[in-house]
Amino acid sequence: MSRRTPLHAAHLAANAAMTDFAGWAMPLRYGSQLEEHRFVRADAGMFDVSHMTIIDLRDTADDGARAFLQRVMASDTARLAAPGTGLYGTLLNERGGIVDDVIAYRLSSGYRVVANAANRQRVLGWLAQHAGDFAVRLEERDDLAMLAVQGPAARERFARATGRRDVANLARFHALEESGWMMARTGYTGEDGLEVMLPAAEALPLWHSLEAAGARPAGLGARDTLRLEAGLNLHGQDMDETTSPLECNLAWTVAWPRDFIGRAALQAQRERKPALRLKGLAYEGRGVLRHGMRVATAAGEGAVTSGGFSPSLGCSIALARLPAMAAGDAQVRMRGVWRPARIVKPPFLRNGARTFS
Repeated sequence: MSRRTPLHAAHLAANAAMTDFAGWAMPLRYGSQLEEHRFVRADAGMFDVSHMTIIDLRDTADDGARAFLQRVMASDTARLAAPGTGLYGTLLNERGGIVDDVIAYRLSSGYRVVANAANRQRVLGWLAQHAGDFAVRLEERDDLAMLAVQGPAARERFARATGRRDVANLARFHALEESGWMMARTGYTGEDGLEVMLPAAEALPLWHSLEAAGARPAGLGARDTLRLEAGLNLHGQDMDETTSPLECNLAWTVAWPRDFIGRAALQAQRERKPALRLKGLAYEGRGVLRHGMRVATAAGEGAVTSGGFSPSLGCSIALARLPAMAAGDAQVRMRGVWRPARIVKPPFLRNGARTFS
């Protein structure tokens, strides 16, 4: 049986089309997925993301949590110098493959890591496996719910719903903590907004208050098309434990002058240069680019990792793992026929406008 979030009853009351995702009963859409997508781009949508994995790291001796995070993340965790700071990065295995991509936050006491729902057990086990050498205690926060309010009006809708005007001055990848709530200016849509972690019992009142303030519910379907337009990776498709940050546009997250798990393998790959890289595809014809489709380029073949129709651009777009030197025109194998596409640089959309001609 699928697990249920604290907002399950609200989804049923709104006649959401439910689906199983990573063992959770989640809303796919509430009506028109296209309308949900477009409303997030134009105003503010709200997502139930309570299925995400929230893990708190606490010291059992001086600086234990800090030292542990420095070891397990490939990113520059020294940037988490003050409470309320956040950082996107990856957890790597010894081969340099991506166990998961996460956001880490500095709390008033310790740290918080938010990982993907599909990797819950893998991440919990992997962190526990490596925690033994450090003075750190790990706590899964399954007592918390998590909502994402995303769109150009997201912070204003949230302020109206809660009376919290301080979010107006919150910098990107920073967070506020108060009374068991954590409000972070982060998200997975390419839009401005907040991700709010709060006690499970308080999630439903916030959901209703946000709706009364003008935010509209949006499901996993819109969340996927929004993140694809923004060129954001999905673990399990665009990256996994067999691919490194160098192969999926995440080299910028790696802080090289440090010792972290997977560094030796990653350095060796960096020196020989990856044969494959994640690139964008744009397709203007009939049909939709989908995961697994073959892609032919002048530099060799690759495959679509994530694809779909872009409601904002009116065409099909995709992320694809292609030869590093691939550029310009490409051909995609679609229902037995090779179709012309173009290799472009993600993101596909920035500030409401397409990034390619």
